[in-house]
Amino acid sequence: MARPDDEEGTAVAAAHPPTKGYLLVPGDAPAGKVNAEPQNGPKAGFLALNGVPPDSPAAALGALGRPQSPLAPEEETQVRLLPKGPGEETPCAEDPRMSRTALSPRRFVVLLIFSLYSLVNAFQWIQYSIISNVFEGFYGVSSLHVDWLSMVYMLAYVPLIFPATWLLDTRGLRLTALLGSGLNCLGAWVKCGSVQQHLFWVTMLGQCLCSVAQVFILGLPSRIASVWFGPKEVSTACATAVLGNQLGTAVGFLLPPVLVPNTQNNTDLLACNISTMFYGTSAVATLLFILAVIAFKEKPQYPPSQAQAAIQDSSPEEYSYEKSIRNLFKNIPFVLLLITYGIMTGAFYSVSTLLNQMILTYYKGEEVNAGRIGLTLVVAGMVGSILCGLWLDYTKTYNFFMTGYLPLGFEFAVEITYPESEGTSSGLLNAAAQIFGILFTLAQGMLTSNYSPKAGNIFLCVWMFVGIVLTALIKSDLRRHNINIGITNGDIKAVPVDSPADQEAKAIIMSKQAESAI
Repeated sequence: MARPDDEEGTAVAAAHPPTKGYLLVPGDAPAGKVNAEPQNGPKAGFLALNGVPPDSPAAALGALGRPQSPLAPEEETQVRLLPKGPGEETPCAEDPRMSRTALSPRRFVVLLIFSLYSLVNAFQWIQYSIISNVFEGFYGVSSLHVDWLSMVYMLAYVPLIFPATWLLDTRGLRLTALLGSGLNCLGAWVKCGSVQQHLFWVTMLGQCLCSVAQVFILGLPSRIASVWFGPKEVSTACATAVLGNQLGTAVGFLLPPVLVPNTQNNTDLLACNISTMFYGTSAVATLLFILAVIAFKEKPQYPPSQAQAAIQDSSPEEYSYEKSIRNLFKNIPFVLLLITYGIMTGAFYSVSTLLNQMILTYYKGEEVNAGRIGLTLVVAGMVGSILCGLWLDYTKTYNFFMTGYLPLGFEFAVEITYPESEGTSSGLLNAAAQIFGILFTLAQGMLTSNYSPKAGNIFLCVWMFVGIVLTALIKSDLRRHNINIGITNGDIKAVPVDSPADQEAKAIIMSKQAESAI
């Protein structure tokens, strides 16, 4: 049973979504005075009223008698669903046309199931690379062949991210989640049929299916957090969802060297150990797919925040996937974030893929310790992810952090691109990470093989320094946070001025705080 979220500013939403045009008046200015400057910046004024002088008393009244200049889609969403003032009661009970915000207990189940099947997908990504020498000997292939079992995850993501995000935006969260979990399960079972020395192509086929599943997984953390969790929980929820993927990588570093020790002199035992790992993974993936089918829902009964309510109440016909992509690439802070996220996460992918080769260059037969080093690397990032998520829910200081970059990047992108789709922004971030990951893995692998692991690590350090500099240049325009802050404080009020359902003289009151932020 959903409950109202009083602590997070439960608010109401008009049943008749605003149409294209609003009358905006500063909170401390007379109703007839409207700034004629276009609303293009964080400190811009308000819309001109169809040529009426802004200081004319007719400015406010004239807005009610004829259509208004349309706001940009982003501006429409930012002023759509806001309470009329502080201290007013929620009129849901009296007026059935009104809706409310609430938090559903099911959100924790959804988050847990997603995190677990994301864990299994990440485990399958790294399970070959951390014992690459073992699989090289078993299948009789080169190290580059085994590296491609990791890089296929990155390669598949780039062309498939656009249809995957389109599917998420047009067909919804549940279908996308089931595709990710189902393909992950199918790929795991295909691998079970590859435990023979001449069937490397079968294990590659299974890995390709898992890599396609990843496309429907990596873009979901920010969408799940936004759709299911309240304003004070979204960063922590996103960090937790990403944590599942990171934990899968950690388990992928730890378990394969233990389950599949290097017994090249006993091929039958080696095949048995590989089979045990594959079948165990398949069983877990199947259970999680069944749970996803049963428990994964599209969205809660009530939106968890006013920012989400504004998006849900917008007309589906107004959404354009192509336009959303164009808007994102016109957003300079997002483009900078796209590059920095790609560099930082791509470097992590490269190190994870080549870690076994780097360690064994100096320490032969230390596959287990190589896995432990990888585990330490990921666990440190996991701790940073959770701590940063908790901190961000209260401070929103996104560009002050360099650790825990995965969840921070997702949530920062949602904040600076609101109200664009969370799936689209996070999908593009992941695509950048995969592109940089492939390039870094190939370059670092060549440097490691031809020179030394030190040369490869210096190469990555130079690129990471570039990423740090670019991160410092990103402007923190937290649009979603500003909407929720205005609602929580009751500082903003929005009413359509040309809605056919309501032609009364109304205005939008905006506080100075929200004005300067939005």
